[in-house]
Amino acid sequence: MRRSIRAGLAAAGLVAATAVLTGCAPQPPAASGPVPAGISARGVGEVTGTPDKVSIDLAVATRSANAQTALNDNAAKSAALRDQLKAKGVADADVQTSRFGIDPTFDTNGRIAGYEVTNQLTVTIRDVATAGGIIDAAAQAAGDAVRVQSLGFSIDDDSKLLAQARAAAVKKAQEQAKQLADAAGVSLGSIRTITETSAGNRPPPVPYAAGVADGAEQASKVSPGTQQLSVTVEIVYNIG
Repeated sequence: MRRSIRAGLAAAGLVAATAVLTGCAPQPPAASGPVPAGISARGVGEVTGTPDKVSIDLAVATRSANAQTALNDNAAKSAALRDQLKAKGVADADVQTSRFGIDPTFDTNGRIAGYEVTNQLTVTIRDVATAGGIIDAAAQAAGDAVRVQSLGFSIDDDSKLLAQARAAAVKKAQEQAKQLADAAGVSLGSIRTITETSAGNRPPPVPYAAGVADGAEQASKVSPGTQQLSVTVEIVYNIG
């Protein structure tokens, strides 16, 4: 009986020892080591396009000693402005209220003298040639209350232009990498990574002085000029 108990304890101890050894078995080390030498080059591709879309911030600002009077006057003139925009072919989806405020005005002694109501619309015009006429129509609708707060140009679909800039950026990065390799007396290996670090730089809207029409003979002119888009690409090569 004693031998049987001892044998059982010995077996249990063997199992326990085996379990401990199995659980503590060393794991293979993770792959590590220095990053292999490489050549990093950067290229910037630039293209120029003609803007085909205009974004205009049109505001109607009215003042009165009484806030409700200023609000009523503003509502009437803003409605007339919206009607003119629609008559000029601007879709409802391209007219968005971007600011609405009722602010006190003050006299020279710092006391409240009245109120100013501002209703600002951001209008997207998809035909640049019509922008001047739309500004004139806004002036006719709201009169002296109209304000052209800002005007900005953009290219509606710049995907093809960006593709051209991207291809030019890659080519320049490749040329730069080849020059670096030649200067160092090594050969280029396979490409390790290609990264686009920036794309589609667009200038912000620029302030625009409202040259609204002076009667029917004078028309506002809006010139889109050109716009530059750029793409920056970084390529890392292995050294052959």
